[in-house]
Amino acid sequence: MPARLVQIAAAPDLVDQVYRALLDAISSGSLAPGERITQEDLARRLAVSRQPVLQALRLLKKDGFVLDAPGRGLLVAPLDAEWTAKVYQVRGALDVLAARLAAEQHFKIDSKLIERGRRAARGRSVEAMIDADMAFHHAIYVASGNPLIAQSADQHWRHLRRTMGAVLQSEPQRESLWDEHEAIAKAIAAGDADTAARLSEEHGAQASQTLGKRLAERLSARTLTHAGDTA
Repeated sequence: MPARLVQIAAAPDLVDQVYRALLDAISSGSLAPGERITQEDLARRLAVSRQPVLQALRLLKKDGFVLDAPGRGLLVAPLDAEWTAKVYQVRGALDVLAARLAAEQHFKIDSKLIERGRRAARGRSVEAMIDADMAFHHAIYVASGNPLIAQSADQHWRHLRRTMGAVLQSEPQRESLWDEHEAIAKAIAAGDADTAARLSEEHGAQASQTLGKRLAERLSARTLTHAGDTA
């Protein structure tokens, strides 16, 4: 006797579209940290029914991007410097592993990725900066030959993307970041797994420290401003 399956109420592709639209809005700050959100309002703004919004919000809640709000509805998860540091710890370990495995393959990362990143760092588009950074690291994940690395890192990048977006709005990405990327790429191409792993570890630690410090300063300044407004 064939197993019975429960019918799916909403089309998966629509739920995915709503999820990505909301995640992009959270990452860009269009839906600000701490902002209260409701199914009804989001469905109206996205011009869809409430069902796919409900499903998407459940996924976002599971992934830690939204939280239960006091009373009714949900709120966008606040940014947290300590949480960001923990995310970097895990992503850093994945980056080191990916760099080592890619170096064992003597993989040559497309130089256009480096050029793209340098152009973005000199520009004003925060989205371009983040996309270029993600593209470089994703290339190493793919080069590692282990698809589980990219799958695991993707979730962490989603959290880091919104933190990077908040920080880079007031402090542009430093171009020297791409000197570090280029050094990692050269070590990988040369097959120097130890150097590639070490440079990746140092790069991740520096990024975590810098981003965490800037985020903590930003959150502290916002708290002081809010306290002044209510005094």
